[in-house]
Amino acid sequence: MNSPFTQTRTPKRALVALALVAGLALSGCSAGASPEAEESSGPAVEPSLAFTGPGGEVPGALDDLVLTDEEMAEVEAGNFTAAFVWHTSSEFVTAVEEGATEEFEKLGIEVVASTQADFDAATQANNLQTVLALDPDIIVTIAVDPTSAAATFQPAVDAGTKLVIMTTPPAGYTAGDQFVSIVTESLTEAGKINADLLGDALGGEGEVGYMFHDADFWFTNQRDQAFKDWTAYSYPDIDIVAEQGFTDEAATQEVAAAMIARNPNLKGIYVSWATAAQGVVAAIRDAGRTDIKVVTNDLDATLAADMVAGGNVVGLVGNGSISLGKGLAIASAYGVIDKEAPELVAITPMGATADNIVEAWEDDYGTEPPSSVTGK
Repeated sequence: MNSPFTQTRTPKRALVALALVAGLALSGCSAGASPEAEESSGPAVEPSLAFTGPGGEVPGALDDLVLTDEEMAEVEAGNFTAAFVWHTSSEFVTAVEEGATEEFEKLGIEVVASTQADFDAATQANNLQTVLALDPDIIVTIAVDPTSAAATFQPAVDAGTKLVIMTTPPAGYTAGDQFVSIVTESLTEAGKINADLLGDALGGEGEVGYMFHDADFWFTNQRDQAFKDWTAYSYPDIDIVAEQGFTDEAATQEVAAAMIARNPNLKGIYVSWATAAQGVVAAIRDAGRTDIKVVTNDLDATLAADMVAGGNVVGLVGNGSISLGKGLAIASAYGVIDKEAPELVAITPMGATADNIVEAWEDDYGTEPPSSVTGK
């Protein structure tokens, strides 16, 4: 994701995405197909790349976040402070925070705290109380549990702290009221890229498994469903023969092991996100199945190293972490000067394979991949 001050790569990638969609539309609608062929070719209607936020918010682009010189000066003069109250820790979260911190520095906003909750709502509630004692003007966060987070974050709202959301707000909160804006990736594009990565790796045919996030989490729900929809539409000879949800990413190895045992012809598995996919790769290795291909979301060093080495991982989808962080920081500036922000801002994701992992890593994290990935 690029800030409104720097507009590199995003327009080109958006055009590429549109071109891919156009190509799929042409290839997926052959004239004169028999009814039987239509039934076996997946959905008759091309899936939409549109998606909505948890409150029905319609996404805009990062370029919609623009501060004038006067507004930037107003932010810099405010001596504002910010804190991060994260849901977990990961390479993705670290990169988002780096992107946000860099932008905060440009805006003269001091970061005073950063916490993570290991996906535990009670821990996040305790972290919030610790952070509120520092009286920050801004809190950048993602709700671990949207329902309980409504009460957890109410003291911050009551204190007039500006909440800026990465993907998931507390339930019942609305943009422009309890929080400033949501910044996320384009969920449907991420699902489509995953479908294309796996479809290409399998040569457009075979049996695959679908491991989805089995929770009421609008972000992962729409992204997971997009993978399923685009696979059915674009790859009619790929059959999703096993579907299994998970809530605990530490349990995915067991889930994958059972899926593999029940489906001996399995050739591919989609998993919601990278740390959850690590357990899946472990299960595949334990089964001695070098033929099962894995795709997932987020760039992860362990999975990327496996991919470059020709292992089971064949594709990862980066979500513009550094740029996402910049968007969160700019939206925060909107909040502290009481400027109305877009309700939802979406970043264009990027697919990564062994061939372009260096480019994708630099795009997502702003650095070269670690030596464990490149071998350097």
